[in-house]
Amino acid sequence: MTTAVLLLPLISGLLAFVLRDDASRRSLLLWTARAHSTLAALLVFFWLSGQPEAGGAWFAFDPLGLFFLAITSLLFLGASHYAARYLDSEKRSPGEDAEPGFFFSNAPEAVFTGSLLLFLAAMTAVTASRHMGLLWASVEATTLLSAPLIYFHRHKRSLEATWKYLLICSVGIALALVGNLFLGAAGVKAGVGLDLPSLLSGAPLLERQLLKAAFLFVFVGYGTKMGLAPFHTWLPDAHSESPAVVSALLSGALLNCALLGILRVSAVCARAGLADFTGGILLLFGVLSLLTAALFILGQRDYKRLLAYSSIEHMGMISLGAGLGGPGLFAALLGALSHSLSKAGLFFTSGVVLEAERTKQIPEVKGLLHRAPLTASIWLAGFLIITGMPPSGVFLYKFMILRQAAASGRYWLAGLFLFLLVIVFAGMARAFISMVFGERPEKPGEKPFREPRGMLAPAALFLFLAVLIGLWLPGWLDSLLKAAAANAAGTL
Repeated sequence: MTTAVLLLPLISGLLAFVLRDDASRRSLLLWTARAHSTLAALLVFFWLSGQPEAGGAWFAFDPLGLFFLAITSLLFLGASHYAARYLDSEKRSPGEDAEPGFFFSNAPEAVFTGSLLLFLAAMTAVTASRHMGLLWASVEATTLLSAPLIYFHRHKRSLEATWKYLLICSVGIALALVGNLFLGAAGVKAGVGLDLPSLLSGAPLLERQLLKAAFLFVFVGYGTKMGLAPFHTWLPDAHSESPAVVSALLSGALLNCALLGILRVSAVCARAGLADFTGGILLLFGVLSLLTAALFILGQRDYKRLLAYSSIEHMGMISLGAGLGGPGLFAALLGALSHSLSKAGLFFTSGVVLEAERTKQIPEVKGLLHRAPLTASIWLAGFLIITGMPPSGVFLYKFMILRQAAASGRYWLAGLFLFLLVIVFAGMARAFISMVFGERPEKPGEKPFREPRGMLAPAALFLFLAVLIGLWLPGWLDSLLKAAAANAAGTL
């Protein structure tokens, strides 16, 4: 089954490039997403029943990998249904500033669908990788395969965002490669390789100074891809210029892949007795990311960039949870799930807002409640959920991080955490409330907007799930989260 979940999106992605009509490609996208989510659900079911898939030396799923696979597959299922409706309505003719001939411009939908499926294949490989070199190659593949998705609209701004994404993330990935080299060097004397079982079992034998250097390089490398400040500079542009469905996957799934890379190495460090060292670094950059997001959210005028900085905020909070350790790790993983669901729902809705208003500028969107009442209601609900209003999974994980900070005696951190959350809430409230309730000026020649329910349904469903896990955490999910947190702590 591990082989099937890896090969399915890979084969489908290659097939999408050779299919001749768009309808067949969209059908392929939908059925691949459904089959992939079914396989992921079966893998989780077998693990819960005590019969985990054996896998192999290179690819196999442990609870941490299964957890991120489940998030990725669920998000892609919603994204595929959204994309089918989006592609049907999208006007694919390039604008005045487009660069014809780039990324097979004669067949943009073929490239989009094929790259989307191959992107899923690469993210699946990240979650299943049992070797740090293979994980590194899979993370690099996610960068290369998502670049055509960012450039889908084929204008100068998206071209600039794509190159910035490629350059900055490639530098980060190069640093992660150096980290892998240090990790390999740390185990030379003890005969420990780069496969995860060997690293975890032989962690106490690794050279501590080399292991510290390995974590620093890996953290900066994957932290760049994760969107932690100050390595985050690619993220606002890429999220803003991508189609909404791509922004949802970048924020809800891709950032988690980089987080997984960091957690894999931090687990090895924890086994080697370096949990305080890695925890301090995670706390430092978590606070810095929160501070950066809060400052940029306050003056933001583009609502998709606003959501991008919200992702930086949440990656900072997840980093804080991981740095605090103990229950904080559980909170961090719950945060990864809650953020993925709520942010995907918001980005899906932002695509409908853009279709209704034809602008991404916050001051130019007023009275959305009158123009598109269903869209405005989901948009406002998404704001309340992502900022942590109860009841929601976001509120629950923020509360758990705050409680863990206080329990560990870091009262200064708890106070700073609350202060920055208030700033973020104020900045986002100002934008969302003005967009939904402001007075809408009359626009000559404007036609009534027909809200695309096929695009809003996945958004509403994801936001509902984000609320549901704040009210009730199913036993199977609680078990998976606890086992994944034990993986991340290096105790399983």
